[in-house]
Amino acid sequence: MTHYRQHAHLKYSATQLFDLVADVGSYPEFVPWVIAVRIQRRQENTVWVDMTMGASFLRRRFSTVAQLNRPRRIDISSHDPMFERFEQQWKFEPLDDGGTDVEYRVDYDFRSRLLQMLIGATVAEQAEAMVAAFRHRAQQLYGASVTASPARRDKPNIR
Repeated sequence: MTHYRQHAHLKYSATQLFDLVADVGSYPEFVPWVIAVRIQRRQENTVWVDMTMGASFLRRRFSTVAQLNRPRRIDISSHDPMFERFEQQWKFEPLDDGGTDVEYRVDYDFRSRLLQMLIGATVAEQAEAMVAAFRHRAQQLYGASVTASPARRDKPNIR
């Protein structure tokens, strides 16, 4: 299984950052490797999504379910046959200075050992690129911020 966690202190409100991450329909515009998104349905605080991700010759479509707890947390899971386990979590903790402590965590295990080796080996770089894409998108939507502290990340744990 692959585990990855990253923290960042950003000078945007928790609500702004939550809304940015929850806007899954816009992901193809700015998230690396997201080729297409199809929202299957929305019901109260739950969103069912089909997402196509890929690069060069490798493209995979899978389904996720997101539980939205605005503006504090987003929990994303997948029971797609491609995964043995897939969980993502975004936490948004408002800070006294008006910024937000953002925690991004992902845990996954592909059913295919080959896919696990190919993708798991670069999980840190992929996750960092994705978080950087969200940071850049926040700057585009909400204006430049003064970053209070650089992102800190845990080393990926790949088994």
